[in-house]
Amino acid sequence: MFLTEEWSIQNSDTMKYPIAMNTLVYGPDMNESIIQHLAYIKEVGYEGVEIPIFVTDQEYWKPWKAEIDRLGLTVFTVTFLGADMNTISSDPAVRQKGIDFLKEAVDITAYLGASYLSGPFHSALAVFSGAAPTQQELDWSKESMLAVADHAKAKNVILGLEYLNRFENYVVSCADQLYSLVKAINHPNVKIMFDTFHAHIEEFNTGEAMVRIADEVGHIQLSESTRATLGEGQVRWDNVFEHLEKMDYKGWLVVEAFTPLLPAACIWRKNYTTEAELILKSYQHIQKHLAGK
Repeated sequence: MFLTEEWSIQNSDTMKYPIAMNTLVYGPDMNESIIQHLAYIKEVGYEGVEIPIFVTDQEYWKPWKAEIDRLGLTVFTVTFLGADMNTISSDPAVRQKGIDFLKEAVDITAYLGASYLSGPFHSALAVFSGAAPTQQELDWSKESMLAVADHAKAKNVILGLEYLNRFENYVVSCADQLYSLVKAINHPNVKIMFDTFHAHIEEFNTGEAMVRIADEVGHIQLSESTRATLGEGQVRWDNVFEHLEKMDYKGWLVVEAFTPLLPAACIWRKNYTTEAELILKSYQHIQKHLAGK
């Protein structure tokens, strides 16, 4: 499914914010078969892509870098940690394993020419203690992030920390908690990455939360309540875009959608027709809101 020249010309001048597409829509395995889809993403009108980093072998990413450079796409990266790399573990060896992996992910981020590595790596995904986070756990998270942030600074990479909803993380599960953690970390290379999917679950008012933490937000993911096509779920998009204008936000908007190929996101059914249609309709949805229609 490729687009007409007429569509590209029609949509090219209406974007106030540059828009990227997260390639997790094709699943978590970033093998070479996924690279072919980058051209379609570019043709729709996206100016960038956000790529998950779970492999930290530079050789693996050479074909990706070649195609990204050929297409002139801006690139961002994301990752998350499992229990064996939990940066708030009581075991120092586990924390160090997480720190080492994140430093390697920073290296790949820099190799690809990206400026942001984002994700909920302040702690591990879907690991719970059965209680609220302790001050010790928050201190371990701070220490771990500072260790990675110093390395990121040397590589000109910003860490965008993300909060998840209460069913996926217990350390930070709302905007105010993450804001407090980022302020405590107090490092120029640590910012907030805001995700509308989690905000839709956890915030009383998503837009007001965005404005409240605006001074630390460096990156925004637009994700629907269904984790599929923007505008076909329950997220209050009028509220999101209204408050986006109040933030003085200068960064990118990234569409994030998942498939049943990503079990970590608990997607057990396909909530869209094709990836190509999801990518196109989500872009059109953003365009409509930014044009004030």
